[in-house]
Amino acid sequence: MTENDQKQLGDTLWAIADQLRGAMNADDFRDYMLAFLFLRYLSDNYESAAKKELGRDYPDHTARLNMPPLRLWYDANPEDIAEFEKQMRRKVHYVIKPEFLWNSIAEQARIHDPELLHTLQQGFKYIENESFESAFQGLFSEINLDSEKLGKKYTDRNAKLCAIITKIAEGIARFSTRSDILGDAYEYLIGQFAAGSGKKAGEFYTPQQISTILSEIVTLDSQDPTTGKRNKLDKVLDFACGSGSLLLNVRKQLGPHGVGKIYGQEKNITTYNLARMNMLLHGVKDSEFEIYHGDSLLNDWPILREANPAKKLRFDAVVANPPFSYRWEPTEALSEDFRFKSYGLAPKSAADFAFLLHGFHFLSQEGVMAIILPHGVLFRGGAEERIRAKLLKDGHIDTVIGLPANLFFSTGIPVCILVLKRCKKPDDVLFINASEYFEKGKRQNRLRPEHIDKIVSTYQFRQEQERYSRRVSMEEIKANDFNLNISRYVSTTVAEEVIDLGAVNRELVALEEKVMAATSKHNEFLKELGLPLLP
Repeated sequence: MTENDQKQLGDTLWAIADQLRGAMNADDFRDYMLAFLFLRYLSDNYESAAKKELGRDYPDHTARLNMPPLRLWYDANPEDIAEFEKQMRRKVHYVIKPEFLWNSIAEQARIHDPELLHTLQQGFKYIENESFESAFQGLFSEINLDSEKLGKKYTDRNAKLCAIITKIAEGIARFSTRSDILGDAYEYLIGQFAAGSGKKAGEFYTPQQISTILSEIVTLDSQDPTTGKRNKLDKVLDFACGSGSLLLNVRKQLGPHGVGKIYGQEKNITTYNLARMNMLLHGVKDSEFEIYHGDSLLNDWPILREANPAKKLRFDAVVANPPFSYRWEPTEALSEDFRFKSYGLAPKSAADFAFLLHGFHFLSQEGVMAIILPHGVLFRGGAEERIRAKLLKDGHIDTVIGLPANLFFSTGIPVCILVLKRCKKPDDVLFINASEYFEKGKRQNRLRPEHIDKIVSTYQFRQEQERYSRRVSMEEIKANDFNLNISRYVSTTVAEEVIDLGAVNRELVALEEKVMAATSKHNEFLKELGLPLLP
Protein backbone atom coordinates (compact mmCIF):
# COMPACT_ATOMS: atom_id res chain seq x y z
CA MET A 1 0.00 0.00 0.00
CA THR A 2 1.43 3.35 -1.03
CA GLU A 3 1.70 6.42 1.17
CA ASN A 4 -1.02 7.97 -0.98
CA ASP A 5 -3.32 4.99 -0.34
CA GLN A 6 -2.69 5.31 3.38
CA LYS A 7 -3.62 8.97 3.24
CA GLN A 8 -6.74 8.13 1.23
CA LEU A 9 -7.78 5.58 3.85
CA GLY A 10 -7.21 8.11 6.61
CA ASP A 11 -9.13 10.80 4.71
CA THR A 12 -11.98 8.36 3.99
CA LEU A 13 -12.33 7.48 7.67
CA TRP A 14 -12.07 11.11 8.76
CA ALA A 15 -14.77 12.12 6.25
CA ILE A 16 -17.04 9.39 7.68
CA ALA A 17 -16.40 10.66 11.21
CA ASP A 18 -17.05 14.24 10.19
CA GLN A 19 -20.27 13.29 8.39
CA LEU A 20 -21.76 10.97 11.01
CA ARG A 21 -20.91 12.43 14.37
CA GLY A 22 -23.66 15.05 14.06
CA ALA A 23 -24.03 16.94 17.32
CA MET A 24 -21.75 14.53 19.17
CA ASN A 25 -18.53 15.90 20.61
CA ALA A 26 -15.53 14.94 18.44
CA ASP A 27 -13.74 13.34 21.41
CA ASP A 28 -16.76 11.13 22.17
CA PHE A 29 -17.19 10.07 18.57
CA ARG A 30 -13.48 9.29 18.34
CA ASP A 31 -13.90 6.47 20.84
CA TYR A 32 -16.66 4.78 18.80
CA MET A 33 -14.82 5.21 15.52
CA LEU A 34 -11.52 3.84 16.81
CA ALA A 35 -13.21 0.94 18.60
CA PHE A 36 -14.83 -0.21 15.35
CA LEU A 37 -11.55 0.13 13.48
CA PHE A 38 -9.95 -1.96 16.21
CA LEU A 39 -12.65 -4.63 15.95
CA ARG A 40 -12.15 -4.73 12.17
CA TYR A 41 -8.42 -5.36 12.64
CA LEU A 42 -8.85 -8.05 15.32
CA SER A 43 -11.42 -9.83 13.15
CA ASP A 44 -9.44 -9.73 9.90
CA ASN A 45 -6.27 -10.87 11.64
CA TYR A 46 -8.16 -13.68 13.36
CA GLU A 47 -9.95 -14.89 10.22
CA SER A 48 -6.71 -14.86 8.25
CA ALA A 49 -5.03 -17.03 10.92
CA ALA A 50 -8.09 -19.31 11.05
CA LYS A 51 -7.90 -19.86 7.29
CA LYS A 52 -4.26 -20.98 7.65
CA GLU A 53 -5.09 -23.21 10.62
CA LEU A 54 -8.06 -24.95 8.97
CA GLY A 55 -6.59 -25.14 5.48
CA ARG A 56 -8.94 -27.02 3.14
CA ASP A 57 -11.53 -27.30 5.90
CA TYR A 58 -12.04 -23.53 5.83
CA PRO A 59 -15.51 -23.07 4.27
CA ASP A 60 -16.06 -21.47 0.91
CA HIS A 61 -17.30 -17.93 1.49
CA THR A 62 -20.00 -18.37 -1.15
CA ALA A 63 -21.54 -21.31 0.68
CA ARG A 64 -23.86 -18.93 2.50
CA LEU A 65 -23.80 -15.36 1.30
CA ASN A 66 -22.97 -12.61 3.83
CA MET A 67 -22.02 -15.01 6.59
CA PRO A 68 -18.39 -15.28 7.80
CA PRO A 69 -16.92 -18.66 6.76
CA LEU A 70 -15.86 -19.27 10.35
CA ARG A 71 -19.51 -19.17 11.43
CA LEU A 72 -20.23 -22.00 8.96
CA TRP A 73 -17.29 -24.02 10.30
CA TYR A 74 -18.42 -23.54 13.92
CA ASP A 75 -21.95 -24.70 13.01
CA ALA A 76 -20.63 -27.80 11.21
CA ASN A 77 -17.93 -28.79 13.73
CA PRO A 78 -19.17 -28.17 17.31
CA GLU A 79 -17.01 -30.99 18.74
CA ASP A 80 -13.78 -29.46 17.33
CA ILE A 81 -14.30 -25.88 18.53
CA ALA A 82 -12.41 -26.22 21.84
CA GLU A 83 -9.26 -27.66 20.20
CA PHE A 84 -9.42 -25.08 17.39
CA GLU A 85 -9.64 -22.18 19.87
CA LYS A 86 -6.76 -23.65 21.87
CA GLN A 87 -4.59 -23.58 18.73
CA MET A 88 -5.70 -20.02 17.93
CA ARG A 89 -4.75 -18.83 21.41
CA ARG A 90 -1.32 -20.36 20.88
CA LYS A 91 -0.83 -18.78 17.45
CA VAL A 92 -2.54 -15.37 17.55
CA HIS A 93 -2.97 -15.08 21.33
CA TYR A 94 -6.72 -14.49 21.24
CA VAL A 95 -10.10 -15.87 20.18
CA ILE A 96 -13.23 -14.18 18.80
CA LYS A 97 -16.54 -15.99 18.52
CA PRO A 98 -17.95 -15.86 14.94
CA GLU A 99 -20.97 -13.77 15.94
CA PHE A 100 -18.67 -10.99 17.20
CA LEU A 101 -16.45 -10.83 14.12
CA TRP A 102 -16.52 -7.58 12.16
CA ASN A 103 -18.15 -9.16 9.10
CA SER A 104 -21.01 -10.48 11.25
CA ILE A 105 -21.46 -7.08 12.90
CA ALA A 106 -21.25 -5.26 9.53
CA GLU A 107 -23.90 -7.57 8.07
CA GLN A 108 -26.20 -6.91 11.01
CA ALA A 109 -25.69 -3.18 10.42
CA ARG A 110 -26.33 -3.51 6.68
CA ILE A 111 -29.73 -5.18 7.19
CA HIS A 112 -30.55 -2.86 10.13
CA ASP A 113 -30.86 -5.77 12.56
CA PRO A 114 -32.67 -4.46 15.67
CA GLU A 115 -30.37 -6.61 17.84
CA LEU A 116 -27.11 -5.02 16.62
CA LEU A 117 -26.62 -2.90 19.74
CA HIS A 118 -27.08 -5.90 22.05
CA THR A 119 -24.66 -7.97 19.93
CA LEU A 120 -22.05 -5.21 20.18
CA GLN A 121 -22.43 -5.00 23.96
CA GLN A 122 -21.97 -8.76 24.28
CA GLY A 123 -19.05 -8.71 21.83
CA PHE A 124 -17.18 -5.94 23.64
CA LYS A 125 -17.66 -7.73 26.97
CA TYR A 126 -16.43 -10.98 25.44
CA ILE A 127 -13.29 -9.37 23.98
CA GLU A 128 -12.52 -7.65 27.30
CA ASN A 129 -12.91 -10.73 29.47
CA GLU A 130 -12.50 -13.87 27.37
CA SER A 131 -10.68 -13.23 24.09
CA PHE A 132 -7.17 -12.87 25.49
CA GLU A 133 -5.19 -14.96 27.96
CA SER A 134 -4.59 -11.83 30.04
CA ALA A 135 -7.98 -10.13 30.39
CA PHE A 136 -8.23 -6.65 28.88
CA GLN A 137 -10.81 -5.49 31.39
CA GLY A 138 -12.34 -2.10 30.69
CA LEU A 139 -10.92 -1.94 27.16
CA PHE A 140 -14.21 -0.51 25.86
CA SER A 141 -15.22 1.21 29.11
CA GLU A 142 -15.38 4.64 27.47
CA ILE A 143 -17.72 3.45 24.72
CA ASN A 144 -21.19 3.83 26.15
CA LEU A 145 -23.56 2.14 23.72
CA ASP A 146 -26.50 3.26 25.87
CA SER A 147 -25.49 6.92 25.65
CA GLU A 148 -28.19 9.40 24.70
CA LYS A 149 -25.57 11.03 22.48
CA LEU A 150 -26.29 8.17 20.08
CA GLY A 151 -30.05 8.65 20.41
CA LYS A 152 -32.74 9.00 23.06
CA LYS A 153 -34.36 5.59 22.48
CA TYR A 154 -32.85 2.15 21.92
CA THR A 155 -34.15 2.09 18.35
CA ASP A 156 -32.53 5.47 17.62
CA ARG A 157 -29.21 4.34 19.07
CA ASN A 158 -29.36 1.07 17.14
CA ALA A 159 -30.11 2.93 13.91
CA LYS A 160 -27.20 5.33 14.49
CA LEU A 161 -24.80 2.45 15.08
CA CYS A 162 -26.07 0.70 11.93
CA ALA A 163 -25.31 3.86 9.93
CA ILE A 164 -21.84 4.34 11.42
CA ILE A 165 -20.77 0.71 10.99
CA THR A 166 -22.17 0.44 7.45
CA LYS A 167 -20.32 3.57 6.38
CA ILE A 168 -17.05 2.36 7.92
CA ALA A 169 -17.46 -1.07 6.30
CA GLU A 170 -18.06 0.51 2.89
CA GLY A 171 -15.27 3.06 3.34
CA ILE A 172 -12.51 0.59 4.21
CA ALA A 173 -13.65 -2.37 2.08
CA ARG A 174 -11.21 -1.60 -0.75
CA PHE A 175 -8.20 -1.08 1.49
CA SER A 176 -5.72 -3.64 2.77
CA THR A 177 -6.33 -5.10 6.22
CA ARG A 178 -2.67 -5.58 7.16
CA SER A 179 -1.93 -4.50 10.72
CA ASP A 180 0.51 -1.78 9.69
CA ILE A 181 -2.08 -0.27 7.32
CA LEU A 182 -4.97 -0.23 9.79
CA GLY A 183 -2.52 0.78 12.51
CA ASP A 184 -1.43 3.78 10.45
CA ALA A 185 -5.07 4.67 9.81
CA TYR A 186 -5.71 4.48 13.57
CA GLU A 187 -2.75 6.81 14.22
CA TYR A 188 -3.95 9.16 11.48
CA LEU A 189 -7.40 9.40 13.06
CA ILE A 190 -5.92 10.00 16.51
CA GLY A 191 -3.91 12.86 14.97
CA GLN A 192 -6.97 14.31 13.20
CA PHE A 193 -9.08 14.16 16.35
CA ALA A 194 -6.16 15.67 18.28
CA ALA A 195 -6.01 18.58 15.83
CA GLY A 196 -9.67 19.25 16.49
CA SER A 197 -9.30 18.94 20.25
CA GLY A 198 -6.74 21.72 20.67
CA LYS A 199 -5.22 21.82 24.13
CA LYS A 200 -6.92 18.62 25.27
CA ALA A 201 -4.91 16.70 22.68
CA GLY A 202 -1.70 17.20 24.61
CA GLU A 203 -2.95 14.52 26.97
CA PHE A 204 -2.64 11.76 24.45
CA TYR A 205 -0.81 12.71 21.29
CA THR A 206 2.83 13.38 20.45
CA PRO A 207 3.28 14.57 16.84
CA GLN A 208 4.91 11.84 14.77
CA GLN A 209 7.91 13.99 13.78
CA ILE A 210 8.90 14.55 17.43
CA SER A 211 8.15 10.95 18.30
CA THR A 212 10.57 9.90 15.53
CA ILE A 213 13.39 12.04 16.96
CA LEU A 214 13.06 10.51 20.44
CA SER A 215 12.78 6.94 19.15
CA GLU A 216 15.77 7.29 16.81
CA ILE A 217 17.91 8.70 19.63
CA VAL A 218 17.13 5.98 22.20
CA THR A 219 17.68 3.15 19.72
CA LEU A 220 21.24 4.26 18.93
CA ASP A 221 24.06 2.67 20.92
CA SER A 222 24.15 4.51 24.26
CA GLN A 223 27.93 4.64 24.74
CA ASP A 224 28.97 5.17 21.14
CA PRO A 225 26.04 6.34 18.99
CA THR A 226 28.35 6.58 15.95
CA THR A 227 28.25 2.76 15.69
CA GLY A 228 24.54 2.96 14.83
CA LYS A 229 21.46 1.24 16.19
CA ARG A 230 21.43 -1.34 18.95
CA ASN A 231 20.40 -4.85 17.91
CA LYS A 232 17.83 -5.18 20.66
CA LEU A 233 16.25 -3.33 23.56
CA ASP A 234 15.12 -5.71 26.28
CA LYS A 235 12.61 -3.35 27.96
CA VAL A 236 11.25 0.07 26.94
CA LEU A 237 9.21 2.39 29.18
CA ASP A 238 6.97 5.40 28.56
CA PHE A 239 5.52 6.47 31.90
CA ALA A 240 3.10 8.99 30.33
CA CYS A 241 2.34 6.97 27.24
CA GLY A 242 -0.84 8.61 25.94
CA SER A 243 -2.03 6.63 22.91
CA GLY A 244 1.26 4.71 22.77
CA SER A 245 2.70 6.24 19.58
CA LEU A 246 6.12 6.90 21.13
CA LEU A 247 6.49 3.28 22.24
CA LEU A 248 5.37 2.02 18.85
CA ASN A 249 7.88 4.30 17.16
CA VAL A 250 10.71 2.79 19.21
CA ARG A 251 9.56 -0.68 18.16
CA LYS A 252 9.32 0.45 14.53
CA GLN A 253 12.95 1.59 14.59
CA LEU A 254 14.21 -1.89 15.54
CA GLY A 255 11.56 -4.07 13.91
CA PRO A 256 9.02 -6.40 15.59
CA HIS A 257 11.73 -8.55 17.21
CA GLY A 258 13.97 -5.66 18.26
CA VAL A 259 12.14 -4.90 21.51
CA GLY A 260 11.67 -7.56 24.17
CA LYS A 261 8.74 -5.97 25.99
CA ILE A 262 6.98 -2.61 25.96
CA TYR A 263 5.85 -0.99 29.21
CA GLY A 264 3.57 2.03 29.38
CA GLN A 265 1.68 3.90 32.07
CA GLU A 266 -1.21 6.31 31.54
CA LYS A 267 -3.39 8.21 34.02
CA ASN A 268 -6.29 9.09 31.69
CA ILE A 269 -8.66 6.11 31.35
CA THR A 270 -9.78 6.94 27.79
CA THR A 271 -6.22 7.34 26.59
CA TYR A 272 -5.14 4.21 28.45
CA ASN A 273 -7.70 2.23 26.43
CA LEU A 274 -6.56 3.91 23.19
CA ALA A 275 -2.99 2.79 23.95
CA ARG A 276 -3.95 -0.84 24.54
CA MET A 277 -5.95 -0.95 21.30
CA ASN A 278 -3.12 0.81 19.46
CA MET A 279 -0.61 -1.85 20.55
CA LEU A 280 -2.78 -4.71 19.32
CA LEU A 281 -3.65 -2.84 16.11
CA HIS A 282 0.06 -2.62 15.30
CA GLY A 283 0.54 -6.35 15.68
CA VAL A 284 2.07 -6.25 19.18
CA LYS A 285 0.95 -9.44 20.94
CA ASP A 286 -0.63 -9.15 24.39
CA SER A 287 2.41 -10.94 25.86
CA GLU A 288 4.74 -8.31 24.37
CA PHE A 289 3.38 -5.25 26.15
CA GLU A 290 2.01 -4.14 29.50
CA ILE A 291 0.10 -0.89 29.85
CA TYR A 292 -0.92 0.21 33.36
CA HIS A 293 -3.65 2.66 34.31
CA GLY A 294 -2.25 4.81 37.10
CA ASP A 295 -0.37 7.90 38.28
CA SER A 296 3.38 7.88 37.60
CA LEU A 297 4.07 10.70 40.06
CA LEU A 298 2.67 8.53 42.87
CA ASN A 299 4.45 5.48 41.42
CA ASP A 300 1.36 3.32 41.98
CA TRP A 301 2.32 0.59 39.49
CA PRO A 302 3.15 -2.44 41.68
CA ILE A 303 5.90 -3.76 39.37
CA LEU A 304 7.83 -0.49 39.81
CA ARG A 305 7.47 -0.32 43.60
CA GLU A 306 9.88 -3.16 44.34
CA ALA A 307 12.08 -2.07 47.29
CA ASN A 308 14.83 -4.62 46.64
CA PRO A 309 17.33 -2.97 44.22
CA ALA A 310 18.31 -6.36 42.81
CA LYS A 311 14.72 -7.05 41.74
CA LYS A 312 13.84 -3.60 40.44
CA LEU A 313 12.90 -3.32 36.79
CA ARG A 314 15.45 -1.46 34.68
CA PHE A 315 14.78 -0.19 31.17
CA ASP A 316 17.15 0.07 28.21
CA ALA A 317 15.18 3.01 26.85
CA VAL A 318 12.83 5.49 28.49
CA VAL A 319 10.82 7.93 26.36
CA ALA A 320 8.19 10.40 27.54
CA ASN A 321 6.14 13.44 26.70
CA PRO A 322 4.60 14.23 30.12
CA PRO A 323 2.16 17.11 30.75
CA PHE A 324 4.07 20.41 30.70
CA SER A 325 4.47 22.28 34.02
CA TYR A 326 1.80 20.12 35.65
CA ARG A 327 0.69 21.29 39.11
CA TRP A 328 1.08 18.53 41.69
CA GLU A 329 0.94 17.99 45.45
CA PRO A 330 4.33 16.75 46.72
CA THR A 331 3.84 15.27 50.19
CA GLU A 332 6.27 14.76 53.06
CA ALA A 333 6.29 11.04 52.28
CA LEU A 334 7.33 11.72 48.67
CA SER A 335 10.46 13.56 49.86
CA GLU A 336 11.67 10.17 51.17
CA ASP A 337 10.65 8.35 47.97
CA PHE A 338 13.56 6.45 46.40
CA ARG A 339 13.08 8.36 43.11
CA PHE A 340 13.45 11.83 44.64
CA LYS A 341 15.44 11.37 47.85
CA SER A 342 18.85 12.19 46.34
CA TYR A 343 17.61 15.19 44.37
CA GLY A 344 14.77 16.82 46.29
CA LEU A 345 11.21 17.46 45.17
CA ALA A 346 10.13 19.46 42.15
CA PRO A 347 8.03 22.53 43.09
CA LYS A 348 4.22 22.38 43.31
CA SER A 349 3.90 24.70 40.33
CA ALA A 350 5.72 22.39 37.90
CA ALA A 351 6.17 18.61 38.13
CA ASP A 352 8.51 18.53 35.12
CA PHE A 353 11.54 17.35 37.11
CA ALA A 354 9.40 14.93 39.14
CA PHE A 355 8.43 13.20 35.88
CA LEU A 356 12.06 13.26 34.70
CA LEU A 357 13.39 11.77 37.95
CA HIS A 358 10.69 9.08 37.92
CA GLY A 359 11.77 7.84 34.49
CA PHE A 360 15.47 8.31 35.16
CA HIS A 361 15.31 6.17 38.30
CA PHE A 362 14.30 3.13 36.26
CA LEU A 363 16.89 3.63 33.51
CA SER A 364 19.46 0.83 33.18
CA GLN A 365 23.21 1.46 33.39
CA GLU A 366 23.50 1.26 29.60
CA GLY A 367 20.15 2.90 28.93
CA VAL A 368 19.14 6.15 27.23
CA MET A 369 16.28 8.42 28.23
CA ALA A 370 14.76 11.09 25.97
CA ILE A 371 12.07 13.33 27.44
CA ILE A 372 10.14 16.32 26.07
CA LEU A 373 9.91 19.25 28.50
CA PRO A 374 9.18 23.00 28.47
CA HIS A 375 12.22 25.31 28.23
CA GLY A 376 11.70 26.46 31.83
CA VAL A 377 13.43 23.35 33.17
CA LEU A 378 16.66 24.62 31.61
CA PHE A 379 16.92 27.84 33.60
CA ARG A 380 14.34 28.12 36.42
CA GLY A 381 15.83 28.58 39.89
CA GLY A 382 15.05 27.20 43.34
CA ALA A 383 14.40 23.47 43.67
CA GLU A 384 14.66 22.98 39.91
CA GLU A 385 18.10 24.56 39.82
CA ARG A 386 19.29 22.21 42.58
CA ILE A 387 17.97 19.14 40.75
CA ARG A 388 19.47 20.32 37.43
CA ALA A 389 22.86 21.04 39.04
CA LYS A 390 23.07 17.58 40.63
CA LEU A 391 22.13 15.83 37.38
CA LEU A 392 24.88 17.82 35.63
CA LYS A 393 27.51 17.28 38.33
CA ASP A 394 26.78 13.53 38.30
CA GLY A 395 27.27 13.50 34.51
CA HIS A 396 23.77 12.38 33.57
CA ILE A 397 22.67 15.12 31.14
CA ASP A 398 24.08 14.22 27.75
CA THR A 399 22.28 16.45 25.21
CA VAL A 400 19.91 19.43 25.20
CA ILE A 401 17.86 19.92 22.01
CA GLY A 402 15.79 23.05 21.40
CA LEU A 403 12.83 22.57 19.03
CA PRO A 404 10.84 25.17 17.07
CA ALA A 405 7.69 26.78 18.49
CA ASN A 406 4.13 25.66 17.67
CA LEU A 407 4.81 21.99 16.91
CA PHE A 408 2.17 20.69 19.35
CA PHE A 409 -1.61 20.78 19.31
CA SER A 410 -1.63 21.50 23.03
CA THR A 411 0.71 24.48 23.20
CA GLY A 412 2.43 27.01 20.97
CA ILE A 413 5.50 27.32 23.18
CA PRO A 414 8.84 25.94 22.01
CA VAL A 415 9.93 22.82 23.88
CA CYS A 416 13.18 20.96 24.40
CA ILE A 417 14.32 17.35 24.46
CA LEU A 418 16.66 16.28 27.25
CA VAL A 419 18.76 13.17 26.65
CA LEU A 420 19.99 11.52 29.85
CA LYS A 421 22.26 8.56 30.55
CA ARG A 422 23.48 6.88 33.71
CA CYS A 423 26.90 6.43 32.15
CA LYS A 424 28.16 8.66 29.36
CA LYS A 425 31.61 8.96 27.82
CA PRO A 426 31.78 12.68 26.89
CA ASP A 427 32.41 15.00 29.84
CA ASP A 428 30.66 17.85 28.04
CA VAL A 429 27.02 18.59 27.15
CA LEU A 430 25.91 18.80 23.53
CA PHE A 431 23.55 21.69 22.76
CA ILE A 432 21.47 21.60 19.56
CA ASN A 433 19.50 24.72 18.67
CA ALA A 434 17.05 23.54 16.01
CA SER A 435 14.55 26.35 16.66
CA GLU A 436 14.85 27.83 13.17
CA TYR A 437 14.63 24.60 11.16
CA PHE A 438 10.98 23.86 10.37
CA GLU A 439 8.24 24.17 7.80
CA LYS A 440 5.66 26.80 8.65
CA GLY A 441 2.03 25.66 8.67
CA LYS A 442 -1.31 27.39 9.05
CA ARG A 443 -2.13 25.92 12.47
CA GLN A 444 0.98 23.98 13.41
CA ASN A 445 4.56 24.13 12.30
CA ARG A 446 6.11 20.83 11.29
CA LEU A 447 9.51 19.23 10.97
CA ARG A 448 10.41 17.87 7.55
CA PRO A 449 12.47 14.63 7.23
CA GLU A 450 15.65 16.63 6.58
CA HIS A 451 15.11 18.62 9.82
CA ILE A 452 14.70 15.37 11.79
CA ASP A 453 17.78 13.80 10.14
CA LYS A 454 19.86 16.88 10.96
CA ILE A 455 18.95 16.71 14.67
CA VAL A 456 19.54 12.96 14.95
CA SER A 457 22.84 12.93 13.01
CA THR A 458 24.12 15.92 15.04
CA TYR A 459 23.38 13.94 18.21
CA GLN A 460 24.78 10.70 16.80
CA PHE A 461 28.13 12.15 15.72
CA ARG A 462 28.23 14.91 18.34
CA GLN A 463 28.87 17.45 15.61
CA GLU A 464 29.50 21.14 16.14
CA GLN A 465 28.09 23.63 13.65
CA GLU A 466 28.03 27.41 13.91
CA ARG A 467 24.65 28.76 15.03
CA TYR A 468 23.27 25.18 15.35
CA SER A 469 25.22 22.95 17.73
CA ARG A 470 28.06 23.08 20.22
CA ARG A 471 29.76 20.88 22.81
CA VAL A 472 29.98 22.83 26.05
CA SER A 473 32.39 21.95 28.86
CA MET A 474 31.18 21.43 32.41
CA GLU A 475 33.47 24.29 33.49
CA GLU A 476 31.56 26.73 31.29
CA ILE A 477 28.18 25.39 32.47
CA LYS A 478 29.31 25.67 36.09
CA ALA A 479 30.47 29.25 35.46
CA ASN A 480 26.92 29.95 34.24
CA ASP A 481 25.46 28.62 37.52
CA PHE A 482 24.25 25.43 35.79
CA ASN A 483 21.89 27.43 33.59
CA LEU A 484 21.16 25.40 30.43
CA ASN A 485 19.35 28.10 28.45
CA ILE A 486 20.21 27.04 24.90
CA SER A 487 20.66 30.50 23.41
CA ARG A 488 23.35 31.18 26.04
CA TYR A 489 25.55 28.55 24.38
CA VAL A 490 24.28 28.40 20.79
CA SER A 491 22.93 31.70 19.56
CA THR A 492 21.14 31.84 16.22
CA THR A 493 21.48 35.61 15.91
CA VAL A 494 23.72 36.80 13.09
CA ALA A 495 26.35 39.23 14.36
CA GLU A 496 26.17 42.63 12.70
CA GLU A 497 29.17 43.52 10.58
CA VAL A 498 31.68 45.66 12.48
CA ILE A 499 32.16 48.98 10.71
CA ASP A 500 35.63 50.53 10.72
CA LEU A 501 34.80 54.25 10.84
CA GLY A 502 38.40 55.28 10.11
CA ALA A 503 38.43 53.20 6.92
CA VAL A 504 35.06 54.60 5.88
CA ASN A 505 36.36 58.18 6.42
CA ARG A 506 39.49 57.50 4.36
CA GLU A 507 37.35 56.06 1.57
CA LEU A 508 35.11 59.15 1.57
CA VAL A 509 38.11 61.51 1.45
CA ALA A 510 39.57 59.57 -1.48
CA LEU A 511 36.23 59.71 -3.32
CA GLU A 512 36.03 63.48 -2.69
CA GLU A 513 39.52 63.95 -4.17
CA LYS A 514 38.52 61.90 -7.24
CA VAL A 515 35.40 64.04 -7.69
CA MET A 516 37.44 67.28 -7.47
CA ALA A 517 40.03 66.03 -9.99
CA ALA A 518 37.34 64.93 -12.44
CA THR A 519 35.50 68.26 -12.11
CA SER A 520 38.73 70.21 -12.78
CA LYS A 521 39.52 68.18 -15.91
CA HIS A 522 35.94 68.55 -17.16
CA ASN A 523 36.09 72.35 -16.70
CA GLU A 524 39.23 72.51 -18.88
CA PHE A 525 37.24 70.95 -21.73
CA LEU A 526 34.32 73.33 -21.15
CA LYS A 527 36.71 76.35 -21.14
CA GLU A 528 38.15 75.34 -24.55
CA LEU A 529 34.61 75.05 -25.92
CA GLY A 530 33.58 78.42 -24.48
CA LEU A 531 30.87 76.88 -22.31
CA PRO A 532 29.95 77.76 -18.66
CA LEU A 533 32.15 76.00 -16.10
CA LEU A 534 30.89 73.59 -13.40
CA PRO A 535 30.87 74.99 -9.84
